Formats: sequence, C-alpha cells, structure tokens
Amino acid sequence: TRYFVDHRKVRVVGGRGGGGGHSFYSEPRKIFGGPDGGNGGDGGHVILKADRQMKSLSSVLPFYQGFHGEKGGSKNCYGANGAYVYVKVPVGTLVKEDGKVVADLTQHGEEYVAAYGGAGGKGNRFFLSNENRAPTSFTPGEPGQERVLHLELKTTAHAGLVGFPNAGKSSLLRAISRAKPAVAAYPFTTLNPHVGIVHYQDYEQVAVADIPGLIKGAHQNRGLGMAFLRHIERCRFLLYVVDLSVSQPWIQLQDLKYELEQYRKGLSERPCVVIGNKIDLAPSRINLPLLKEQIDDRVIALSALTGDNLEELFLHLRELYDTYVKTEQSRGQSPVKW
Repeated sequence: TRYFVDHRKVRVVGGRGGGGGHSFYSEPRKIFGGPDGGNGGDGGHVILKADRQMKSLSSVLPFYQGFHGEKGGSKNCYGANGAYVYVKVPVGTLVKEDGKVVADLTQHGEEYVAAYGGAGGKGNRFFLSNENRAPTSFTPGEPGQERVLHLELKTTAHAGLVGFPNAGKSSLLRAISRAKPAVAAYPFTTLNPHVGIVHYQDYEQVAVADIPGLIKGAHQNRGLGMAFLRHIERCRFLLYVVDLSVSQPWIQLQDLKYELEQYRKGLSERPCVVIGNKIDLAPSRINLPLLKEQIDDRVIALSALTGDNLEELFLHLRELYDTYVKTEQSRGQSPVKW
C-alpha cells in the first residue's frame, strides 16, 4: 500500500568533481613533449523536477547524491562530467531550508537544483606557462554541495471539498470520481487528502480534493489542524459540504468560512458553491429552504449515498472550472491541467 505523504526530509549531496590529470607527453623522437594532463569532469547536480504523474512524496527517498566526475586523462583528455540525478516530485511541492521557502514547484516540468556538483580539478597542462615549462602541479576535484531540505506538498487540485467530519465529503468524492477514500460512521475517517478526477465528455478533467474534516479551532492546530488546511490553499474554488440533517446547517458554513479566513485572509472569498448533503433524510427537506434563506451562495442539494441530483453538481463544477480557465488565460497564464 502506498500511503499519501505530504512531508519529507531529504539530504542531497552533489557529485564530487574528478581530479586533474598528471602526465607528460612522450613518444619516439619527442621525449620532452610537455605536460598533457587534462582537467577532471564536474560532479553531477541533484535536481528536483515537478511531474504531474506524481501525486505524493511517498516515493522520495531520504538521501540522494549526484554522480562523481571522472579524472582527467593523458593527451589533454578531459574527464567526463558526472550525470545529473533527477528527483521527481508532485506539482505543488514547496522546498524549504532552515524554515525558509527556497523553491515552489507549481508547474509541470519545473526544475530546481537542490545540490550543485563540485568543480573538476585542474590537470598539470593547465599550469603550463613560460616560466614553468614542466609543471607537476594538479588539483583534486571539489566536493559537491550538501544540503538538508524539507519538502512539503500542497495539493494542487481545482476544487476542494471543505466540511466538518461526517458531512459526507468522502462519500461524495466516491460518487463523482473513481477515488476510494474510506467511508465510515465516525469522525475523522479520512486522515489523508484524496484527489478524485471528474471526467467530462470533451476529455476535460477536473481534480477534486477531499480535505480531511475541519473542526472549530482548526486554525489553532486543533484536530487535524494545520496539517491539512494548507492543502486548501492551492484549490482554485471550494465546495462547502454541509450536513442538511442537523439543525441550523448554515452555522456549519459560517464556522467553516471563519476557520479558513483565520488561517489565511481571503481564502473564504474564493469562488464556491454550497453542497447540502443527505437530502434523502427527512430533516434535510425541512432545513433546505431555511438554509437558502440564510445564505447568498448557491446551494445544491443532493445525496452522495443515493446519487440524487449529482447531475446539477457536475454541471456547476464544470462552470466553475471553465471560469477559472478563462480567468487564467486572460491573465496570460496557463491553467493547471490534469
């Protein structure tokens, strides 16, 4: 089983540069041909590369080292450079060093050099001069750069399912996509974010992230707290899932928006829709008109269990996605595609 991993501590070391060559050219009738030791090759870098096929940091190892450069040879032959080591990470990976963000890989194919390889040493040919016609000096290769980095993943889904525990987020994600998050009748069933893909007939794909349930005080790191609030940051629009079967469901929405706003200002103002779940239950039909009276946002009443009214959610989800794509294109930026 591959578990979802959104934190990783990695030690990276660049490859050592190859040593310089030390030799003198010699052949019949040309005994004193002079120095011909070539320079050593440079060490290979360790490079982090964002790849949309990667969805978790689970495959990232705790240590990487670049390949060493080769030693310089005779006849002025330079040593070969060490090969680069590429580490594939998911799109949306933050790279931190000593608590400071040094890179934010938000686009597919974006690269960041985590550790530079050492420079190759100089061969004795390099030290040839008019004053020194037979240099014996040569230098060793330099060691590669060594760093300890912290990788942190912020899920880059288009839509984020936000709701309290047992609101039915996981059941909804199972109903609209092929994702299979755990579903059970107790709080905090989902302990890891899940991303489901909603497919449309024109081959467009909308990524929906199931964020583990928030509770009051989540912005103060209560419950699952900060560990999963950060996954909402990268979502372009939000789907608030409220349980219509409980009394005064609009209180849930107010509390959810408050938690998001306390975590990061402006987060609750992103494009959104309110999903009233569990419409198949009798109390939900009574609470639905009351909820629509209390809030200004659009409300889509459905049942993730029976599949009632899922079509309206599919259509509105596509509207939100198309609006996001047009907005990004008008700014001259490329929208995130799955």
